[in-house]
Amino acid sequence: MFQFYPGERVVVFIDGVSLYSAARSLDFDIDYRRLLHKLRAECHLVRAYYYTTLQEDQDYSPLRPLVDWLAYNGYAMVTKPAKEFTDATGRRRFRGDMDVEVAVDMMEATAFAQHIVLFSGDGDFRRAVEAIQNRGVRVTVVSSFRSQPPMISDDLRRQADVFIELADIKGDISRAPGERPRRAASPAGPGNGKPDDDFENDDEDDDFEDDDYDDEYDDEDEDGDDEGEADESGEDDDDDDGEDDAPAPVRRGRRPATPKS
Repeated sequence: MFQFYPGERVVVFIDGVSLYSAARSLDFDIDYRRLLHKLRAECHLVRAYYYTTLQEDQDYSPLRPLVDWLAYNGYAMVTKPAKEFTDATGRRRFRGDMDVEVAVDMMEATAFAQHIVLFSGDGDFRRAVEAIQNRGVRVTVVSSFRSQPPMISDDLRRQADVFIELADIKGDISRAPGERPRRAASPAGPGNGKPDDDFENDDEDDDFEDDDYDDEYDDEDEDGDDEGEADESGEDDDDDDGEDDAPAPVRRGRRPATPKS
């Protein structure tokens, strides 16, 4: 499904909230181990970055298990604290916006990458994608227009060199149906129940509540079903490339360093 040229150096940027929202709207959960394996099998993957905000002031954040697992299993994490505010109804909410970090890091990656894959439907990235293309780097955007509402901005979809419908690769990157119990939850992030023309310059797009993401990785230390656990043979199934055994640093509010060529 991905369209890579032989030998292309590929860097992946995942807008965590946007990808989560799109997948939940399509009624499946992302298996990040399978996603990384698919990318490594199809291209020369330099690095895969995952962006999200964290509620630092809480004793326990529902995002922390996912962040820790990704950091130990091949992803480079870029995080920053979420900003707390009270909405018009008096409910405690958090706002997390990583658009600037993603855009700046994509621009820096043009120094060593020939192809960038962006997992996001946020129309705010359209201008950044255009600037990257002007530097001779191809850009693939992964999101969904089949979700309800559509999660991809029409402007971003038109700008991309290649657009991949998330539903088309569902079978390659989703969790097995019985792997984890499902609970109903409201999607968070870009889109958030709005048509795609509301994606751009919408301050509410980056709001999320305390229980967002809960059903994806809550109680991961207890149910024995966590992706980060070893399989029944007692070995991690990522030992084929040896890259997932070393922990990746979790950076907060800092941009990833540019790898040497």
